[in-house]
Amino acid sequence: MAQIIDGNRVRDEIKEELKPRIARLAQRKRVPGLAVVLVGHNPASEVYVRSKMKTCHELGMCSENITPPDSITTEELLAIVNQLNEREEVDGILVQLPLPKQVDSKRILQAIAPEKDVDGFHPFNVGCLVTGVPAPRPCTPAGIIELLKRYNIPIFGKRAVMVGRSDIVGKPTALMLMQEHATVTICHSKTTELASICRQADILAVAIGRPALLTGEYIKPGATVIDVGVNSLTNREDVSRIFRNSSERLAAFDRKGSVLVGDLDPIDVAEKSSSYTPVPGGVGPLTIAMLMVNTVESAERRLGVC
Repeated sequence: MAQIIDGNRVRDEIKEELKPRIARLAQRKRVPGLAVVLVGHNPASEVYVRSKMKTCHELGMCSENITPPDSITTEELLAIVNQLNEREEVDGILVQLPLPKQVDSKRILQAIAPEKDVDGFHPFNVGCLVTGVPAPRPCTPAGIIELLKRYNIPIFGKRAVMVGRSDIVGKPTALMLMQEHATVTICHSKTTELASICRQADILAVAIGRPALLTGEYIKPGATVIDVGVNSLTNREDVSRIFRNSSERLAAFDRKGSVLVGDLDPIDVAEKSSSYTPVPGGVGPLTIAMLMVNTVESAERRLGVC
């Protein structure tokens, strides 16, 4: 039977490990500070930001939520970022994406001071990732590596396939797997013979945003499968088809009106893999956990407390 890689358990472990580090900072200097800029009223972003604020509070960190209107201009948002760059008590700055269409997202992300870029998106930090220099790493990819290591899943010398080439997940995950000495192939929507390539993977990671798109024919028997996708099913027939008429999932759909599923067929993954991340409860919880790690590490570097 396949092993379930429990992201909630690993998240809780990381949070407990951070508490003494935060306490040491508080005794010597001050607690770490995270500033989150949330533009407008995107419901999904608001939920995500609330989770970040809640986690900061649980850990005893300072947090600040800045909420400019969705009519803000690029220049006005740049001014907010520059003010946060100057504030000594702010160790981490996160501008929640997506931004309104009139805002130049690249200019905003590049304006964040690299040492405060706890999302790991600044070109300087991306360059550090490519060259193996210590710097903030993108949170979701860092969480994937953390899951593999804490479940003692070998990476060294293994064949890894990353399906998805986004700057936020696909590319940095591939780079981090290479730094752990895996042999990595990156696939995407234009890849030919995708299934045959995926079947070569000892570690198969998928982040394409298409519900249950990859089925059992893409999975090498005994592979470790990392499903980064989080897709909401709002059609009961889709839930019935994907979850093979599961009474539990159908009952959940009837209660909530939706059910979450990853980018891989959940039944096939459980049957063919040796270990896998469920959706929800797999990779997702690690994203905020690694954001907290990046913020604490930023505070330690800036305050000279290690």
